[in-house]
Amino acid sequence: MNTVPNIIKNQRVFFKSQKTKDITYRLKLLKSLKKEILEHEQDILDALKKDFKKSEFESYISEVGLVISGLNLAIKNLKKWSKPKRVKSSFLTFPSKDYIYKDPYGTVLIIAPWNYPFLLAMEPLIMAIAAGNTVVLKPSELTKHTSKVITEIIQNTFPETVAISIEGGVETSTILLAEKWDYIFFTGSTKVGKIIAKAAAKHLTPVTLELGGKSPCIIDDTVNLKLVARRLVWGKLLNGGQTCIAADYVIAKSNIKHKLIDALKTEIIRRYGKNPKLSPDLPRIINTKNTKRLANLLKDINIVFGGEVDIDACYVSPTIVDSPSLDSKIMQEEIFGPILPILTYETNEEIEQIIWKLERPLSLYLFSNQKPFIKEVIEKFNYGGGVINDLLIHFGNHRLPFGGIGASGMGKYHGKHGYETFSNAKPIIKRGNWFDPSFRYAPYKGKMSLLKKVFKYLG
Repeated sequence: MNTVPNIIKNQRVFFKSQKTKDITYRLKLLKSLKKEILEHEQDILDALKKDFKKSEFESYISEVGLVISGLNLAIKNLKKWSKPKRVKSSFLTFPSKDYIYKDPYGTVLIIAPWNYPFLLAMEPLIMAIAAGNTVVLKPSELTKHTSKVITEIIQNTFPETVAISIEGGVETSTILLAEKWDYIFFTGSTKVGKIIAKAAAKHLTPVTLELGGKSPCIIDDTVNLKLVARRLVWGKLLNGGQTCIAADYVIAKSNIKHKLIDALKTEIIRRYGKNPKLSPDLPRIINTKNTKRLANLLKDINIVFGGEVDIDACYVSPTIVDSPSLDSKIMQEEIFGPILPILTYETNEEIEQIIWKLERPLSLYLFSNQKPFIKEVIEKFNYGGGVINDLLIHFGNHRLPFGGIGASGMGKYHGKHGYETFSNAKPIIKRGNWFDPSFRYAPYKGKMSLLKKVFKYLG
């Protein structure tokens, strides 16, 4: 097997051949990838079942379907996306025609996470290939069945000089990060994101970091609590709570807290039964290490529903926690599991005190029918993206950029935004030769007054 330096060297050579800049070649690759994924659809669903005990419905709606949709979008729009964009020229550059060209960066490293192992490996891969890059992908070692299928799909679709999947753990990531890349795309924890950023800084490599954080869900007293509970339980328990944009905790108006908790209990039982462990629709925690971590978060706090943990089965039941301290473990780290703390507020200032005490989150959710309150929350807080009166659905619109801010990440992607993430916007001016005023050339004596007038009216 080729060593990592040789793989990178070969990809660089192929990139310099200009082959990946051929739109027809890119489309051929994307269509081949789509064909391969469709042929392996059942293998992907089976692998996700083995890794998470995930139902086929949930695997399709949250992973396979989104990947196919992203491929269809890229195939349909690639010719349009790749065309140079004409922009209005400046008076200072007259006469000229000004353009923005989209250039691929070169050889890209994509490090995928375990929580949505197929989606979050394939979506950036698709857009990196669509933009004309070569790719080295490292799928997660924690989802070995899904990673194996990903590797097989990539081997069957791409020459190694275009894209390759390299499986392995932390040691493999360390080897990959020691190399010089033209772009790095990472999805995972804030802790590891800092390691990625440090490695990239050594070579001044641009990065996109899709991280996480404690995403709040604010609920006031103007809403239908039955509807709120239905949407909140769905959004929180999707993938067993192992979703970077899941609501990490609730801030509910004090006078509705008990009714909200009752509505959540009723909804959990309705969807997953009195013993959720027997439900075929509730995924498991990824491994025993993370199950133990979640069990540790539940110590010495007020559990009002659930709280069952089976370490060997990687099972944590849907759990509701009432009014934990902001200094407790469960409020100091991202939960990443089916546990929902309920905090309360009386005044808007109390909401600020909670949210501003924590790092900027990847998402923010608000359930309210008060337009002034909605406007205030949208504009006041800093977060990657948000939804009013639902959860997670902003991820599903390819027209919206997706990404974090501060500790929850940097850079955006999705749809055309993903294509642009993996493209360098290269400005080009084509200057005319038929007119060449002497104003800009020395000597400059007597020209200052006119120069100031010129800049006064530029815009």
